[in-house]
Amino acid sequence: MILINLLPHREEKRRQRKRAFLVGLGLAACGGVAAVGVWYTALQQMTSTQADRNAFLKSKISVLDKEIKDIATLRSEIEALKSRQKAVEDLQTDRNTPVYLLNELVKQTPEGVYLTSIRQSGRTVTIAGVAQTNERVSEFLRNALYNSPWLERPELVEIKARSAQANSRDTSRLFDFSMRVTLKRPQSPAAAASAPAKGASAVAAKSS
Repeated sequence: MILINLLPHREEKRRQRKRAFLVGLGLAACGGVAAVGVWYTALQQMTSTQADRNAFLKSKISVLDKEIKDIATLRSEIEALKSRQKAVEDLQTDRNTPVYLLNELVKQTPEGVYLTSIRQSGRTVTIAGVAQTNERVSEFLRNALYNSPWLERPELVEIKARSAQANSRDTSRLFDFSMRVTLKRPQSPAAAASAPAKGASAVAAKSS
């Protein structure tokens, strides 16, 4: 028995092209879905990796924050210890200050000048006394300015002639004066100990 295809030739080709187009479209859709799946999987892996890195960085940052807080605490403790040490050194250096002051006043007070009162407020010393002449007061100021390693910035506050008493036979004229000087702070024990060492090293360097 002979079979005869009664369908038109063109209609069959059209169906074949349509079938091929649908197959290609399906394959393209499957490829697109596969590509999207691969891209999504890679993106999820990258996101997971980045999340792990972020968690690691956060843990390290928290450790660093704790160390920074510890360092800040140590710095505050060190500053407190330094302030206490400075206070102790100031007490040690200031305890001999009255001795230095009185010794220096004895050295720098010229003849004809008699001190009647000495008052110290911090580093400022107010001195009152009696002088035979104005020149003696000027000499006292010069000595305090140029000749004293402990006194600086002398300043004359007041000078006036003392009124003579009516029943006094002394015809000499005296002058009451008051002045201010600044007392230099003596070196701390650490600085005083380091000074000879520096001098010795300088001498050794010169000799070499």
